[in-house]
Amino acid sequence: MTLQYSGTIAFQGEPGAYSHQACRDARPGMEVLPCRTFEDVIEAVRKGDADLAMLPIENSTYGRVADIHSLLPTSGLHIVDEAFVRVHINLLALPGTKLETVESAMSHTVLLGQCRNFLQAQNINRITGADTAGSARIVAEQGDPKVAALASELAGEIYGLDCIARHIEDKQDNTTRFLIMSRTPDLKKRGQGRMMTTFVFRVRNLPAALYKALGGFATNGVNMTKLESYMVEGSFTATQFYADIEGHPDDTNVRLALDELRYFTSNVTLLGVYPADPRRFT
Repeated sequence: MTLQYSGTIAFQGEPGAYSHQACRDARPGMEVLPCRTFEDVIEAVRKGDADLAMLPIENSTYGRVADIHSLLPTSGLHIVDEAFVRVHINLLALPGTKLETVESAMSHTVLLGQCRNFLQAQNINRITGADTAGSARIVAEQGDPKVAALASELAGEIYGLDCIARHIEDKQDNTTRFLIMSRTPDLKKRGQGRMMTTFVFRVRNLPAALYKALGGFATNGVNMTKLESYMVEGSFTATQFYADIEGHPDDTNVRLALDELRYFTSNVTLLGVYPADPRRFT
């Protein structure tokens, strides 16, 4: 039986976006709130207009999502869960349209680049749109059977388009990881599997500080699944690091590793503790 949730979850994009699909998959039953920007998503939760935020953080093909890492530490929100969504690309057209009728396909530039093989094989021209769901809406509004959209099947449902070619992406493992965030943290152990802990930190201005700061994770057997650096406030000398580790802060080995990290850093901010999505390990 699928667990049903209540409340409202905000996402960036138009109805039918892949972030919308993530909301439906990970939090079925919740009302959705489309927002224009990632900042608007965060603000909606901070103001109480939404209970949760669904934010994409990285894609298996294209890497991290721009701006998200720098927004999280100052968002005032806490990671309470993660969700992995397979990005299936579909060719959506006006009802009754045949594949051979389509001359052009519209979508976000990233999605256009993910199904080059199909578009070349079908001799379909590419049209760059602002986003995926928005392209589906435009195709529905324009009413030209020669122009299709590349988007999710959910977008087709919302805008009344037929899915005339399914799962046409070049890479069959293309997946986006999302973080689910709340105003209040949930630090208890939960779920049946492994736990994840996410934090950001800045190292002290000492020789080999980063090497020493991370040494505690190796000596205590803590698996660090992600470590990324990015500039703080445009400075070339102020670098902040984002990290995901397996385990819970109450675990002895994690606690010891974090104690050692704090000794060599000027700041450590816990962003969240949450169950690992099973698809992380497949």
